Amino acid sequence: MWSWREFVDRARAPDTIADGAGRRKQSDNWAGATWDEALALATYGWTAPVPEVDVAVAALRENIRVRADGVSTLVPIWDVTGSEVDVSGYLAGVPECMIDWDPRTLSSHGRVVTFLVPGSYPNTVPRPHVINRGVALAALCSAIISAAHSVEVWSGFTGSVPRRAGAGDDRFCAAARVISAGEPLDVARLLFAMAHPAMLRRLWFGVWDSAEPHIATRMPPNRYGTSVPCAVSDLPGERTDAYVFPLLGQGERQWQSPEAALAWCTATFTTLGLIAAS
Repeated sequence: MWSWREFVDRARAPDTIADGAGRRKQSDNWAGATWDEALALATYGWTAPVPEVDVAVAALRENIRVRADGVSTLVPIWDVTGSEVDVSGYLAGVPECMIDWDPRTLSSHGRVVTFLVPGSYPNTVPRPHVINRGVALAALCSAIISAAHSVEVWSGFTGSVPRRAGAGDDRFCAAARVISAGEPLDVARLLFAMAHPAMLRRLWFGVWDSAEPHIATRMPPNRYGTSVPCAVSDLPGERTDAYVFPLLGQGERQWQSPEAALAWCTATFTTLGLIAAS
């Protein structure tokens, strides 16, 4: 899914099965939000932890080794209204067949840094660990974007479920672009996508619940599968240099506190050459 809007639309599409967990009321506490609350968070973002992230970004900016200059360019935006007609989209009956051109500043370093962050994790992972990891990732990503890098952030869902016939498992994967390269940073959206349990337990489950019936019927009976690592090949196009974050596992010390999570992410981003060690 190439845009956040497409991801949310897929999640809220009518279920093709009767037992999907995305909208299930009994899951409110476990998911961290009701279905309607999750849709509101997806629309307006999660603002509760923003002050903590603002502090982290301010501190990290001093350690960024990139000049905040860039090259202005026009980026096409497809929607139901616009200044030009995308003829192929119009002939195909796509509603978003109009194009507008949005001026944006891209990094003059000519590099787009792509992150793929697993959005699925075992249900035994404590909720604070999910939040600690997500807030740290959001803080580092926002610091890098504010320093004029062009950054793409994707959320991925990968899982394996037992085959209906024969031995072994089938691997299912999907990816949704949360932040596009060069777009104005929406910290509240990034926080929700990276840190809020309802991103997985409401919206990602909703995506699978509304999938084609032969796929959707495989997921809830198997608890949406066993989490498996994401891979660069899960992303569309030729993103061979994307950085894929490891799965969020149970009992990992680096996620047990906000400080530990930020330290781990800082070390990782330093190794990638995106920030300098303090």
